[in-house]
Amino acid sequence: MSGLAISQARTHAAQERDEAIMAATPGQLRCSHEEQAILDWLFSQSPIAVAVFDADLRCIRQNTAMGRLLGAPPTDGQAHRLSRLAYGPDPAVWERCVRQVLATGEPAVVDEIRGRSAADPDHDRIFATTAAPLHDQQGQVFGVCTTVDDITEQHRAQERLAMINEASSRIGSTLDLMRTAQELADTAVPRLCDWVTVDLLDTVLRGDEPGPFTRTVALRRMANRSVLAGEPEAVRKPGEVDYYPAQSPPVRSMATGKPAVLRTPDPVVQAWLAMDPARAARFQAFKFQSLMPVPISARGAILGVTVFFRRSADAFTDDDRLLAQELVAIAALCLDNARRFSRERTAALALQHSLLSQRLPAQAAVDVAARYRPAGGRSGAGGDWFDVIPLSGARVALVVGDVVGHGITAAAAMGRLRTAVRTLADVDLPPDELLTHLDDLVTRLATEDDGQAEAAEQGATCTYAVYDPVSRRCSIARAGHPPPAVLAPDGTVEFPELPLGPPLGLGNLPFEAAEVELAEGSVLALYTDGLIASRDRDVDEGLRRLRRALARPTLSARALCESVFEEVLPERPSDDATLLIGRTKALAADRVAGLGIPADPAAVADARAWTARRLASWGLHEAAFTTELVVSELVTNAIRHAQPPIELRLIRDETLICEVSDSSNTAPHMRRARSFDEGGRGLLLVSQLTQRWGTRHARDGKTIWCEQPIASEAP
Repeated sequence: MSGLAISQARTHAAQERDEAIMAATPGQLRCSHEEQAILDWLFSQSPIAVAVFDADLRCIRQNTAMGRLLGAPPTDGQAHRLSRLAYGPDPAVWERCVRQVLATGEPAVVDEIRGRSAADPDHDRIFATTAAPLHDQQGQVFGVCTTVDDITEQHRAQERLAMINEASSRIGSTLDLMRTAQELADTAVPRLCDWVTVDLLDTVLRGDEPGPFTRTVALRRMANRSVLAGEPEAVRKPGEVDYYPAQSPPVRSMATGKPAVLRTPDPVVQAWLAMDPARAARFQAFKFQSLMPVPISARGAILGVTVFFRRSADAFTDDDRLLAQELVAIAALCLDNARRFSRERTAALALQHSLLSQRLPAQAAVDVAARYRPAGGRSGAGGDWFDVIPLSGARVALVVGDVVGHGITAAAAMGRLRTAVRTLADVDLPPDELLTHLDDLVTRLATEDDGQAEAAEQGATCTYAVYDPVSRRCSIARAGHPPPAVLAPDGTVEFPELPLGPPLGLGNLPFEAAEVELAEGSVLALYTDGLIASRDRDVDEGLRRLRRALARPTLSARALCESVFEEVLPERPSDDATLLIGRTKALAADRVAGLGIPADPAAVADARAWTARRLASWGLHEAAFTTELVVSELVTNAIRHAQPPIELRLIRDETLICEVSDSSNTAPHMRRARSFDEGGRGLLLVSQLTQRWGTRHARDGKTIWCEQPIASEAP
């Protein structure tokens, strides 16, 4: 039954009762024996306090129950006895109500009046009062009959129910441990207690099993709340660890799994305070009279303890204990969910951190800087990744991708895709072909993981760019990813018009690459959509902010990356955000040399001589012998097995790079030559003399390349 229905029922009953009193008031009409018996019971035995007032608010008569409440019989001239019962503004409110009844002849009800009875002067009580007019035989109002009903217990029961309802909707609004604990504390103070602490076992927060509770227990403070500003009672602040002896009330409560209601003079409390002078000083300073530790338990495991404190002489009751258990039980499940989420998110972040580049590799093509920030709240770590991959010919690949979803699954999928990109980049695939192979891999992995799953549901987006510092050209392909931004040396920012391929995982759709020429000192910015989009703004607004933030050509790559990330990232990012910035360099013309080779075996000697002269001009005399052998083997293989045109190119970068290109699409393979074989040793010799070697295919031929350290940088 609702509070309104209860109030209406109470009013109706009071009206009927008061009408009977009015009809039987002495001096107004004669009473039968039955009516006299009712009057005797009403004024001497009824548990409902009743008083009758005349038109001047003088008490004509009151029953025994009213006398017990007021603590004294009525005296002439002190008619309005409710002032003995209530305090504050309530007596004035009641007097206005009674006078209104006298004036209008309509009954009235005041649902709640706070006061104290003579029988229990030390504790507040809640009373419900009614007032009904008394009419004489001519229908004139000559007085008022009032009743006072002690509804303290009903009121407290309604308050407890309201607190539980509030706790159900208030506690657990997020999956943050600290905030969930604080929500529990805020619900309890001041309606249940004056001071509360919420502690969780440090072992549980680390992922270990709870207990044992037979020795000192480490508890991490999650929340404090007091009726006093600043929580001066606190021995520990949220986040700090406190140590509780095995015999302390909080640990004993966790050991038994049951709450306890204790008063400060109890021996167990005094023994605890004797072992903890700092806490004892707080008890004495703030005059705590009682405490109630309640274990935090969820899914059969003890997570921690909540301790409620009171300063008043009113000790916690059994009803208070049941209410505290209900509140803590609601919070316990939310805290356990938050703990599990926090543990999973931490594991996902650790996995993602281990899979991302911890140190960007050294290369001379671009100055790079990167930032990554995981999403907060419920989403946790996502599948964003970035990479910088040195390629042959002093080129470099810049990669940014985003896997659908969050958590460990997304982080694991990101790791597989990042590894696949590195593997495909190692064979020097063009950007569009690399994305095609990556798309096939995503489709196949989705089928292997769950035969019923759609690949698009486990898909990803990606931008793959290859920059060549020799030609200053950058080849870029996109798979459902936001467009890269280019900052020119003059400060203008553009988003190049590039073909947009489908997200990875759709399958059987083409990808296209486009080339843009970048001036030396240009900045290429790759990012994920979490940087520019959020719940509070659309993508276009995010791109406008990115354009404004990038327009700072004088900043270094690292400083520019930091400033852009802080200015553009939404205040409440709903997704992971990644930014990869590369400021381009260009190799000077005197660091690159090329020579056309005719398809004549006699040209091998000319190639060796040209190589020796070029290395001498670079001051690399010590590398001449090895390089001449390598050039001899590669040029001889091209003349014998490939097709013209043949070109030899030397690049002096961080390493010395030797490349031989031809128009044939057949790739050489290193094999073990037998004792009497005339060939098969060339590539073996190249691999032994150089740091690394490989084959790079193009649409009109291939390039065999190798690298060797320059003498000053050799081990």
